[in-house]
Amino acid sequence: MSGGRRMMSFDRLAARIGERMIARGLMLACAESCTGGWIAKCVTDVAGSSAWFDRGFVTYSNAAKEEMLGVAADTLVRHGAVSRAVVEEMVAGALARSRAQVALAVSGIAGPGGGTPDKPVGTVWIAWGLSGRAVLSRVYGFDGDRDSVRRETVRVALERLQDLLAEDG
Repeated sequence: MSGGRRMMSFDRLAARIGERMIARGLMLACAESCTGGWIAKCVTDVAGSSAWFDRGFVTYSNAAKEEMLGVAADTLVRHGAVSRAVVEEMVAGALARSRAQVALAVSGIAGPGGGTPDKPVGTVWIAWGLSGRAVLSRVYGFDGDRDSVRRETVRVALERLQDLLAEDG
């Protein structure tokens, strides 16, 4: 599938998420690290997304995760930025620091460098949360170059958000 066609699927996916969010009167916030705002871009490509998208936090550095989302410094030290604990705190912070009832967060190692034996390039943690519910999180191992890892992160984050909204609604 070409890059252009895949972006079209992002548009349709984001539009479907928007329909579900509007039907339920919900707002979304994104907390992004390795994707650098790509998820928020896909969401805001949908005309009328201001009705269901509150804001995006691009927290690429650990300091930004702490300052903007309230991720604990101790969590970052003990678990590293690419971890379940951090993305779950990112979701909690996005919900607490926005008007959203739904949040998703991503943190990963897109490469080409930065990987370790425990967390190789392509390791990405994604978390999704709805106010008043337990945060869901999962680790992924994506293949390919930096762009491919980031693109797959966006795709999975949006697809699983759509699934979550369908299951919960």
